[in-house]
Amino acid sequence: MKILITGGAGFIGFHLSKKLIDAGDEVIIYDALLNFIDPGKSLHDKYLKIRLNYLKDKTTIIRGDIRHKVCLFRVLKEHEPEVVVHLAALPIATVSNKFSEDAISINLNGTMNVLELIRLCDSVKKFVYASSSMVYGNFEKPTANENHPTNPLGVYGATKLSGEILTKVYGKQYGISYTIIRPSAVYGPTDSNRRVSQIFVENGLLKKPLILHNGGSSKLDFSFVEDVADGFLLAIKSKKAENEIFNITRGEARSLKEFVDILKKYIPNIQIRCEQADFKRPERGTLDITKARKLLNYNPKYSLEEGLKIYVDFVRKHITNQ
Repeated sequence: MKILITGGAGFIGFHLSKKLIDAGDEVIIYDALLNFIDPGKSLHDKYLKIRLNYLKDKTTIIRGDIRHKVCLFRVLKEHEPEVVVHLAALPIATVSNKFSEDAISINLNGTMNVLELIRLCDSVKKFVYASSSMVYGNFEKPTANENHPTNPLGVYGATKLSGEILTKVYGKQYGISYTIIRPSAVYGPTDSNRRVSQIFVENGLLKKPLILHNGGSSKLDFSFVEDVADGFLLAIKSKKAENEIFNITRGEARSLKEFVDILKKYIPNIQIRCEQADFKRPERGTLDITKARKLLNYNPKYSLEEGLKIYVDFVRKHITNQ
């Protein structure tokens, strides 16, 4: 298959591209190569170089912004992909609240551009939209399936939910086959978006204190990036994914304190400081992946213990030269 991935040089996009390449598919990457994290606090440039060095001889890489319709339309018409996987976004909840105009411009308006253009391209038979578990807001129960009410608390979740609504509307109006995927707390090698998992691993290795808000009681469904990429791959390939929404996660909530306790096994003498949170974070838990297991045969392989070991080994190897 010929597959265009917006944001294909990003964290999830890179790992998905590798899997598609291994499966023999032709991958076209369309990516603006943007970074919204302070360069002094990020390994973004280093990790981006790792990704691009791997992908450059195995894919077609086009630097382009989903907000630029003419450029994107030209690429779609020239390459005629059968599938468009839409991962391009301002991908961080806290940063989306800070740069809300950018989040709306990229996550919402950019998504509308992609949908508007693919309906004009006869080659595109399927659209895969990367949403987020942040669309749920506060979990009403410890476990949330795809029918859980959607009440996002921040700009990021709101833009992602808006993208879902647009995806479904375009699907109905113009006959575009779609799949919506909701990942959660993705972590693993080359993550440079300063999620809590990255901050904890890097601070632990740099002997900086780990800040546990409210004793680390908050729970997240930490999902190793290889598992999440597998979920996207299955959604691309399966006819049963047509016009469906899937939670693609580990399917097991763990508290931040549990995360740190596991991290201690791989990084001795971690410093911990407990503080009260000064921001509003959704109360979350486990995402039910029964639907993905049944329809896609999705079977995440990496427990938090297994995934963290791989991630720590990767960061330890690369952080020493930072």
